[in-house]
Amino acid sequence: MKIAVFGTGMVGTAIAGALAANGHDVTVGTRDPEATLARVEAGPMGGTPFAEWHAEHQEIRVATFAEAAEGGDVIVNATNGSGSLAALKAAGAQNLAGRIIVDIANPLDFSEGFPPSLNPVNTDSLAEQLQRAFPDARVVKTLNTMNAAIMVDPGSVAGGDHSVFLSGNDRDAKDVVRGLLGEFGHRDIIDLGDITTARGTEMVLPLWLRLWGALGNADFNFKVARTAG
Repeated sequence: MKIAVFGTGMVGTAIAGALAANGHDVTVGTRDPEATLARVEAGPMGGTPFAEWHAEHQEIRVATFAEAAEGGDVIVNATNGSGSLAALKAAGAQNLAGRIIVDIANPLDFSEGFPPSLNPVNTDSLAEQLQRAFPDARVVKTLNTMNAAIMVDPGSVAGGDHSVFLSGNDRDAKDVVRGLLGEFGHRDIIDLGDITTARGTEMVLPLWLRLWGALGNADFNFKVARTAG
């Protein structure tokens, strides 16, 4: 499958590397490919500099958002939530029509410092905003309730005995995303319903951030324990 990954931080590089390792044809989309390939400083969360990461993943092409989207069957939105709409607009609505957009971003608002708040929240979500902005695309929200390492290696926590969620309006699109999650090793995949249910998973983030602070690391995930049957 041809997959475009938007975002060059820890999440985007983790997802792109794992998808390529699983045999997919992956292109990383960015605003300025030359500047991205020249980046030798660590990311804001201490991630590997992009130039160093790409030297180890030369099979992954780096292109503009529009070029990456044009050739992709699936687009993964791993950009900063505050810049997601702009990144997808830069890709061009014509290049998103009919495509599956896997939205793993969170609408974190750092305007008042840390910890961030959410914007939008309660009556809207980033995933819904993307679906409204690109009505011919098929947006599926997933993976936004865990850190990048666990997204692509769920077995690293509790042997993979934890949950991941899906939200989206298109059943076929969710089936494709379910398959990609299965390739990563996710087993407990819970379909929450239509795209409005993404409000719930995005609103997990304030709890996630406080757990990170309390535990001193991000090596955890949520499990929905339920009766059999």
